[in-house]
Amino acid sequence: MTTTPESRVQLALNVSDLDAAVGFYSELFRTEPHKLRPGYANFEVADPPLKLVLIEQSGSEALNHLGVEVFGTERVVAETRRLGAAGMETRVEDGVICCHAEQDKVWVSDPDGRDWEFYTVTDDDPAMIEFVPAASGPGDCDDPACCE
Repeated sequence: MTTTPESRVQLALNVSDLDAAVGFYSELFRTEPHKLRPGYANFEVADPPLKLVLIEQSGSEALNHLGVEVFGTERVVAETRRLGAAGMETRVEDGVICCHAEQDKVWVSDPDGRDWEFYTVTDDDPAMIEFVPAASGPGDCDDPACCE
């Protein structure tokens, strides 16, 4: 019996050639993209449970950001409380449009300054103004350097 995971790790990568990267990762994980937009693709990989996000940007570091996708706003709230109780500084964003989806999320930074988000998608295909790639950390979705 197959069970649906309660969460999956998200890995967001900057890529120089989106078409080549989509071809490679489609073969690597034996799945086609869940969402494909100009300069952007994401995969919902079943095995291993992974949300792989590709953002086309030349000359950027390979790692864009890290995250954990959870399935429900109540889980984001629970993670916010858990992380805060552990003494971590949390930054909450509710109802933001980022990476071609509306999301509720909480951000924390690891000791080396890498940003991690726990997030849920509340609308997978909202009406969008224009995509500007490169969510790279907390608050960036309200910044022109992110995605709107």
